[in-house]
Amino acid sequence: MDVFDATEGDLPAILDIYNEAVANTTAIWNKTLADLENRRDWMQSRQAQGYPVLVTRDPSGLATGYASFGDWRGWEGYRFTVEHSIYVHKDHRGQGVAKRLLDELILRARAQGKHAMVAGIDGTNAASIRLHMRHGFEEVGRMREVGAKFGTWLDLVMMQLILDERSTPDSAT
Repeated sequence: MDVFDATEGDLPAILDIYNEAVANTTAIWNKTLADLENRRDWMQSRQAQGYPVLVTRDPSGLATGYASFGDWRGWEGYRFTVEHSIYVHKDHRGQGVAKRLLDELILRARAQGKHAMVAGIDGTNAASIRLHMRHGFEEVGRMREVGAKFGTWLDLVMMQLILDERSTPDSAT
């Protein structure tokens, strides 16, 4: 399964994947559906910052999943850390799409000189937690009842992967 840099043509599928996750899962803790302009602005902002927006596609060319990373926090001291997200079309979950996207995100973050990658995952999303553990992420925190959706409190599991062996950031830019 190949991973591609997303294009304008992928936006309708990205929007569908995003809105399905909003409407039916706790992967995204929003209740409001997005429109195409919202997803376009998001993609253009990520790309303008030099961050990837990646997709996998089915044989017809339709995006089956997408992923990206961006700044974890906005202060300069956090410039070596990124937070990522991965979303897979409901009909393609469990088929290795998320694994391929995460593989590529890790490669891209390392290529950009990032030192750490973090993920915030719904505490009930055992599949995502397992995926991240298989990629070397460690659970570094669990915040109880910090979110809410579908009439229930949600726990946030924070996971982290150290991307390189640098002992200090001095050699990085």
